[in-house]
Amino acid sequence: MKALLRWVLLVLIAGLAVQLYFVGRIALMALLDPQSTAFQRSEIYRVVTEHGSLKWRQQWVPYPELSDNLKRAVIVSEDATFIEHEGVDLESLEKAWEKNTQAEQRAEKAASRLGSKVAPAGSGKAAKPPKIVGGSTITQQLAKNLFLSGERTLMRKGQELVLTLMLEALLSKQRILEIYLNNVEWGEGVFGAEAAAQHYFRKPASKLSAYEAARLAVMLPRPKYFETRPGSGYLASRASTIATRMGGVEVP
Repeated sequence: MKALLRWVLLVLIAGLAVQLYFVGRIALMALLDPQSTAFQRSEIYRVVTEHGSLKWRQQWVPYPELSDNLKRAVIVSEDATFIEHEGVDLESLEKAWEKNTQAEQRAEKAASRLGSKVAPAGSGKAAKPPKIVGGSTITQQLAKNLFLSGERTLMRKGQELVLTLMLEALLSKQRILEIYLNNVEWGEGVFGAEAAAQHYFRKPASKLSAYEAARLAVMLPRPKYFETRPGSGYLASRASTIATRMGGVEVP
């Protein structure tokens, strides 16, 4: 029994040490720009492993030099209540949960109908997997990208929430948005607003128009997909919608 209690105590101490490490890392970010994120390091490994070489575009731009158009567009597209919430938007999470549940139910029905029919041999027909949507805030996305792996487990999600609360407690909204915009992925090896603005529009991030900023914001959930589909009708239509909503958005 004593051995078990000793192991439990060691696990708790180790867990506390990890959290204190994260607190220290985040506190330093109030003064120092992060050099890389966990997601970026995993992408470097993947690209080098698959292609044997690395094309990397990233340049840190201070918050005042980032276009307000881009700040507004990303808030409208990714996290409409960014200014108000304290890291987690419970209403968005609830809506995402409902949509995902409905999508899974539709996928199960489709699979059931497909299973009840005899598909021709070699037809390759299969039920489409459900489209999963997220309810993560900008702060949650930053927490995940900075520190965590891409696996989806209950423990990782719990750590993401803890890190989100740490970010909100130790950093200002302005600093959170600054770090996010300078590190988020916008294509294969394209990270941060400056690299994205130069890659797609051949101009600095400070000069992005409302529509250009909206196009970049719409790309964020699937940047590699939209990078290869610049003529996407959805991208253009959604960007126009975002651009019309940006006027009344407050930026930190």
